[in-house]
Amino acid sequence: MVQIMRAVVTSEKVSIDELIALVKDEGSGALVTFTGDVRNHDGGKEVARLTYEIHPSADEQIKLITQSVLASFDVVKAAVVHRYGQIPIGQTAFAVAVSSHHRANAFNACSALVDEIKLKLPIWKHQVFADGSDEWVNTA
Repeated sequence: MVQIMRAVVTSEKVSIDELIALVKDEGSGALVTFTGDVRNHDGGKEVARLTYEIHPSADEQIKLITQSVLASFDVVKAAVVHRYGQIPIGQTAFAVAVSSHHRANAFNACSALVDEIKLKLPIWKHQVFADGSDEWVNTA
């Protein structure tokens, strides 16, 4: 059974190294990570700043999504963090680390976690572009 070492939303800086330390396991032959970093462009426009807004249920939802996804995979440990608030260009907004006995399970679980969290977590991205225009992403 998988140990979920961390599944949170936070306003604090995200460290993939911390997640790696949480999921590293002597019985695991694979450790796979993903970081989603704030880029300086989107849709052909220069991004000046980016802010993530969350629903009050986001912290509970990330836990439920993580549990649901990992129930289908043979992994040992996992950790997931999504940041909210204003995040500087180049910093990590979303990170996942998964350890497993074999690489295929770790890769597949990591990919599924990223996809499901991006699809289901109640979080919205507000981008302000260098030209003064702005855009909300993932809104209904």
